[in-house]
Amino acid sequence: MFKFFLFGTLVAFVAAAGHGSDDDVHAEVKQLKSDVRHDGFDIALETSNHISQHSSGDEHGNIHGSYEYLTPEGEHIKVDYVADENGYHPESAVLPTPPPVPAHILKAIEYIRAHPPKEEKGSHH
Repeated sequence: MFKFFLFGTLVAFVAAAGHGSDDDVHAEVKQLKSDVRHDGFDIALETSNHISQHSSGDEHGNIHGSYEYLTPEGEHIKVDYVADENGYHPESAVLPTPPPVPAHILKAIEYIRAHPPKEEKGSHH
């Protein structure tokens, strides 16, 4: 499983590099560290065109890490993530976020918590 994840990550970075400037086409790997063990792995990749990726995983399939790159416009993008039994959870300033919950909805939720519905007689929940 780890090998497929690592290979997929490297393919994604190579694909991202193909959409940039001429420097991206000639990018070189500056650092590649890979430590795969029976209880997990640690990997780090850095390229000459400002792409980097670091991740660690354990024997249960939990992975946490980050990746960074520069957009063609020069914007620095960084994404931190956790991948575990609950799915993939990225965090970044560039990812969209949901709008705030309206005040009237928060008030209604609080009312429901303070006044839980009573079970009817004969109900077997």
